[in-house]
Amino acid sequence: MEKSLTKSPSIDKVIGHLCSIDEMRHVCPTRAGEGEPLLSNNDVRRIIELSSRLMFPGFFTESDRGASVMRAVMTLECHELRELLITQISAGLCFDADNCERTMTTIRDRAVSCADQFIETLPELRHLLDTDIDATYIGDPAAVSTHEVIACYPGLRATISYRIAHRLYELEVPIVPRMITELAHSDTGIDIHPGARIGHSFVIDHGTGVVIGATAIIGNNVKIYQGVTLGAKSFVTDDSNNPIKGIARHPIIGNNVVIYSNSTILGRVNIGDDAIIGGNLWVTRDVEPGEKLIQARADNFRSSR
Repeated sequence: MEKSLTKSPSIDKVIGHLCSIDEMRHVCPTRAGEGEPLLSNNDVRRIIELSSRLMFPGFFTESDRGASVMRAVMTLECHELRELLITQISAGLCFDADNCERTMTTIRDRAVSCADQFIETLPELRHLLDTDIDATYIGDPAAVSTHEVIACYPGLRATISYRIAHRLYELEVPIVPRMITELAHSDTGIDIHPGARIGHSFVIDHGTGVVIGATAIIGNNVKIYQGVTLGAKSFVTDDSNNPIKGIARHPIIGNNVVIYSNSTILGRVNIGDDAIIGGNLWVTRDVEPGEKLIQARADNFRSSR
């Protein structure tokens, strides 16, 4: 015998509180009656997937696509990508306080322009990612092929998402770039802020626990291992003791630098070209070009006491 559904007075009371605008501290931005789009993690994940498919056909799809239909399939996917970008960029712009007074027509026009500019740079992004793939393969004796790197390596997955997000960040798209890198963070354990600036031939080996802050600058041919943090040493605060936004506070890493696992580099310090940072180090000072930082041997420490 089926149980009858009865109306619960307590649920009505709870919903009344939850729906009360007066009780909401954080209200989703909206333009009543204009039907603006909303941000969607599912759609943002699809944007990453489609961008990856277009740049690396065959690697990020579950269905076979022969050479005879590849162009047609990629054309359809590119149109889908464009529409998703327009919708999600529009949603991001709606969330941005600077756009509160703009009409949906103005916001959509801006979103269309950003989506088209992003799509036009996909060949350039692929060229840049090719350098990351090659550097990862060359630098890892365990890598069987560049195809394995593309299909399997979480460091590259996070880098692909970062480079997609960074391009949108350069186009001044709000919120969506951060959503992209946070989805990669959830998937790989690698946290790269889309505002960080990273040169070509970038390698994240193993990767879990890597953190790269918003104002970090990384040169070319840099390799970092799991657990590395490029973070902020401290925050400049205002009169109310709140951190001031937008100040450069993360490290600058030169070219050809290697940073081994679980090392933490904090503050706006400069790590010179060709430097090597050993594992499990805490670095808060500049490192000269070519300098090698390593932990003191335990036996040397004991003999000096």
